[in-house]
Amino acid sequence: MDNVLHMNGGMGETSYAKNSLLQWKGIATTLPITKEAIAELMCNSSFPIGRLAIANLGCASGPNSLFLVSEVIKAAHKLSRELGHKSTDQFQIFLNDLPGNDFNNIFSSIQGFKEKIMEEMGSCTDSEPILMFITGVPGSFYDRLFQSDSLHFIHSSYSVHWSSQVPRGLEENKGNIYMAKTSPQCVLEAYYKQFRTDFSSFLNHRAQELVTGGRMVLTFFGRRSAEPCAKECCYIWELMSMALNQMALEGLIDQDKLDSFNLPLFTPSAMEVEAEIQKQGSFAIKHLELWDMSWNAYEGEVFKRYGLLLSDWMANERAILVSLTVSLTKRG
Repeated sequence: MDNVLHMNGGMGETSYAKNSLLQWKGIATTLPITKEAIAELMCNSSFPIGRLAIANLGCASGPNSLFLVSEVIKAAHKLSRELGHKSTDQFQIFLNDLPGNDFNNIFSSIQGFKEKIMEEMGSCTDSEPILMFITGVPGSFYDRLFQSDSLHFIHSSYSVHWSSQVPRGLEENKGNIYMAKTSPQCVLEAYYKQFRTDFSSFLNHRAQELVTGGRMVLTFFGRRSAEPCAKECCYIWELMSMALNQMALEGLIDQDKLDSFNLPLFTPSAMEVEAEIQKQGSFAIKHLELWDMSWNAYEGEVFKRYGLLLSDWMANERAILVSLTVSLTKRG
């Protein structure tokens, strides 16, 4: 799956770059948490003066890929001056996503990105030019990606809810493409087991890659309810499943293929996230928050049908997505 799953590349109308406003809103909404983490990191007496190594995991492509990075650079440089430190002016930036990601789209925008940062920071960089070393890192973040003790700050936005693989044992989930009210208990358990395996691996690898006292801020889709197939996290996929089943009945898509299709993701509760973090043991939770965000549907045949179903649903319900943000510090 690592070699086939990725966001739609390029800059066309159906590209991720042109259809990722919701993800941008998520990054912007959680910027105060990110900046707080950077400030606490830089106030640590062991922080290396003058340089910062950052990793953006699940960076995708388009403007969002570098938006977070630019905010971190500006915040770190400004804070170092306020603290009276030698300015943080060397940034090692790692952009990670699966191998099929459109890294060329990112690389083609790097020069403009650097020039924009210099322009926005103005006189702050006149005497101390900022050096940015940007590297693409293709690979799954459920594996090791970086050298031990090499990163100061890790950020991931709307990526960690994706699983490393479709859970095993979903043969009885026909008619659904994710967990749903009609899914048998074995399907719910399979999804939860896959989440625990993946998130544990993620934490183990990041614990090795971060320096002691390093910070990590993660945002992904989650849920408030203890029920794994609660309406708040599953309605969008149940409606999508209805749209796909309509198309299968009309012969537009193959029914057998649809019956074998299940989404590789999991929207955890705050309690489930906290339990895995505590079980792994390498991180202290500094902040954990659930929050809501509205969204809009896209175009295309399946999305047109999806939009009609969603409109009917929205007549009686609020169309929101629940996000979960957690800020962590690596223990000494």
